[in-house]
Formats: sequence, C-alpha cells, structure tokens
Amino acid sequence: MALTNTIYSSPVFQQACSQFDAAADILGMDAGLRERTKRPRRCVVVSMPVRMDNGKIEIFEGYRVQHNLSTGPAKGGIRFHHDVTLGEVAALAMWMSWKCSLAGLPYGGGKGGVIVDPRALSITELERLSRRYMQEIIPFIGPNVDIPAPDVGTNEQVMAWMMDTYSNHQGHYDPGVITGKPVSLGGSLGRREATGEGVAWFVKAYLQDLNIPPEKTKVIIQGFGNVGSEAALALYNWGAEITGISDYTGGVYNAKGIDLKAALAHIAQHKTLQGFRGGDTLTNEQLLEQECTVLIPAALERVITEKNAGKLKCRVLAEGANGPTTNEADKIISDRGDIELIPDVLCNSGGVIVSYFEWLQNLQNYYWTKPEVFDKLHRMLAKAKASVDETMKKYNCSRRTAALVLGIARVAEAKASRGLFP
Repeated sequence: MALTNTIYSSPVFQQACSQFDAAADILGMDAGLRERTKRPRRCVVVSMPVRMDNGKIEIFEGYRVQHNLSTGPAKGGIRFHHDVTLGEVAALAMWMSWKCSLAGLPYGGGKGGVIVDPRALSITELERLSRRYMQEIIPFIGPNVDIPAPDVGTNEQVMAWMMDTYSNHQGHYDPGVITGKPVSLGGSLGRREATGEGVAWFVKAYLQDLNIPPEKTKVIIQGFGNVGSEAALALYNWGAEITGISDYTGGVYNAKGIDLKAALAHIAQHKTLQGFRGGDTLTNEQLLEQECTVLIPAALERVITEKNAGKLKCRVLAEGANGPTTNEADKIISDRGDIELIPDVLCNSGGVIVSYFEWLQNLQNYYWTKPEVFDKLHRMLAKAKASVDETMKKYNCSRRTAALVLGIARVAEAKASRGLFP
C-alpha cells in the first residue's frame, strides 16, 4: 500500500514507495513491519532568514528527513536546488536507507534540502545560508545521530562551513558530523571522486560480464557535474569513448568522441557547458536517445520516463543519479529485455561508502592513502554486486528489485529484532 495521504505525497515519493512495496511483497513482510520499515522516522522543516548582500532579509525553507535510525545514525546529503520538495527529500532519504543497508554500512537513511538556486547567490550569501541551515538542524544531528554530506548544489566548501558552524556550537572541533569535507578539515582522500568512481566500476564490471571490451564502449552521460565528470574520466582512462555529455544548459554529442580535457577546461572557465564546441548541440532529452553502449543519467530524478524508455539505444543503463527512472519506464525497460540496468541504490553507492570511510577516519584520527581508500571501496562494491546478482537469480526478479530486497530485508530484520519501545 502506497503512502498517499501524507505530508510527503509527491510523484517521486510514490515512486520510492511503489519500489518498496514490490520488494516487500517478495519478502512476504507483514503489514505492521512493512509500515514501520517504509515510513520516514522523523522530519524537520526549518525557516531560515538570511541577510542578502543588498541588506534585505530573505526567508528560505529547508528540510531534513531521517528515514531510518534503527541500524545506526542517519546518513545522507544536503541538496540546494530551486525545485526541492519535502516529498523528494523523503524519497531520497528512503533510498539512502536501502543503499546503506545494501552496502553493509552501519547507517540509516537521511536527506536534507533547501529551496534555493545556489547559482543565484553570491559566495557570502551562500555561506550565510549554509551556516543558518546547519544552525537550525543542530538539535537533530551529530556524529552518532545524523551525518550529512554534499549533494546536488552543495560541495566541499559548503560542508566546511557547516562543520565549522556545528563545531563552534559544540565548543570544539568535531569533523565527524559531516562528510565530503576538504581534506584539510578531515575529509577523505578519494571522497570527491568516489561516487563517479563507483559508477565507473559497476559499468566496467557489467560490461565485462557481457564480454564488451573498452575499445567498443561508447558512453553518454547526462549530468556532467561531480558524479558525471568523475565517471567519464574513469571510463575514458579505462579505454572507453565518451560521446555525449550534458548539464542543465543542454548537451553536446560527438560520435567520434568528446575531448574531456577541453570540456572540463570550458566548465572551469565558464561554469557551464553552454558554448562548448566539442560536438553537436542537443537538448538533455535528445541526448538520452542517442545510440551508445552505456547511458549514465547522473543528474536528477525521473528523467527516463514512459515517453522515452522505448527510445533508448543503450546496452547498459547505469543510474548515477538517485531515482532517474520512473516505475513506468522501469517496466518498459524490463519488457524490452535488451538493456542491463544497474539500479541507483547499487550503482551510485560509492559515495556513501567513502563517506563512511571518512567518518571512520575522523573518529579514529587516523587517515588512509587514496589507493587504500579505493582498494577498500572496490572490495565493498564487488561484495554488493555479487549479493545482488545472487538475489536476482534466487527470486527471478529485476536487478533493482533484488537490490531493494537485500537492503529492505536487513533494515526490517533490525527493526524486528529491536522490537517496539513502550
């Protein structure tokens, strides 16, 4: 049963609930445990007055949703985006629960968001907003309660401001409250690349299963931000050809391959891909439908829908973003049977795994080299892939459902074992 009459009601939250129900049906979960496992545990809504550079006060609205606290502190990013909704944040928190569980991390799922276009803010306005958001949620977070991280629209600098705000409130330096920080403030080597590195690792692993060599691999990436660009570089260094990239301004396609160094240099100078002349200019929608070996949606949710799922011309669909494929599109892709789908809770789990490593290093005050971080990351990704593929065969279900079955079962077992506090 989907949660329709709640404060979280939205298309993306219903998408997450429907995915949960399909997995819970396979597990034969009873109604009481099902609802306990599905529903978000806690939601915080904050109103944040911020003084702008022109002296005026502007009020921003923000959220923090903690979906599950039964398996450890909540873990999940903070998103700054003009289209953020409470339902979206709740869905992302739910997916984080299953992602952490699937990877074997001692975390529950959480997510935060602020309704703002960060590109419209000056650096000083962004700092004031970042610090104000952290100030408002301090009663609900901490290294053993809830550990935020970067997401769309936030980065290492935003995490540094938030960590500093929390530490000043506590009266001492406390880096374990935030991951995705600069290395100079306790961040982990490899964290910036981790999500994209993980996406690339899964793409390579499944291409090898399909006996498709690097030199015959053409990759299109929708969303050339942190995740998309790092995945592109990792796959390019492996020997694949990147034929399409995009950001919110549009896409660029070149069947002969895009010069990644030139694209990255253009973005460093102009902040967007707009005006980059490395290929034909396409819309984001058109880019998704170009022929390729691997398609990586690495931007926002619900970009692959029932309208374009039948038009995809890829062999592997690797979900770098969270929830990029609607349930209707999922069915179409499953019925087609010619696309290997690597689901988000598996495919982009590299980020939260290395966030976990960062948290461990902060707690121990002992830091690892980048090769050590990536070696540990690859071992955990391989273990998760093997578990999902085994579960897929066991239940004769899709890879997404298999991943969710594993993640959900572990959370449900923890809730059942802990029982209900009177």
